[in-house]
Amino acid sequence: MGMASKVSQYLGAHPVTYDVVNHPHSNTSIESARASHVPADSLAKAVVLEDDAQRVMAVLPASHRVSLSALRDCMGRPVRLASEAELKTVFGDCALGAIPPLGCVYGMETIWDDSLMERPDIYFEAGDHETLVHMKTRDFITLMGGSRHMPFSAPL
Repeated sequence: MGMASKVSQYLGAHPVTYDVVNHPHSNTSIESARASHVPADSLAKAVVLEDDAQRVMAVLPASHRVSLSALRDCMGRPVRLASEAELKTVFGDCALGAIPPLGCVYGMETIWDDSLMERPDIYFEAGDHETLVHMKTRDFITLMGGSRHMPFSAPL
């Protein structure tokens, strides 16, 4: 499958430098980090949340878990995990479980965890279970545009 078409178009439209890292098939972001010999703190994963009105993408290191209570406090509204079945239509160009952490590409509000700024490089799922995108953290933050960031995760 390779890189999701929407992600490829988005990256091509922005002045960022990136490369693609292929790896053996993996089912989780932690497995992707291991298979690629990438620190799990440097692999940004996407967790899609929702409330009664909309979906929001939380982006955090693969080595962390989302604190729903911290997000609720910061966002001022309750959120819950979205089911993968609900996401098939939104992320139609991606394999289930390999969602790229670029919510803006899919028309979704995005919030990213401050701990991502601590790493010089960021890796993320390209839309399948065998491909990562690698770039400098400063370029990743550029791609996040005006997305909010805050601390909302904790190590696994």
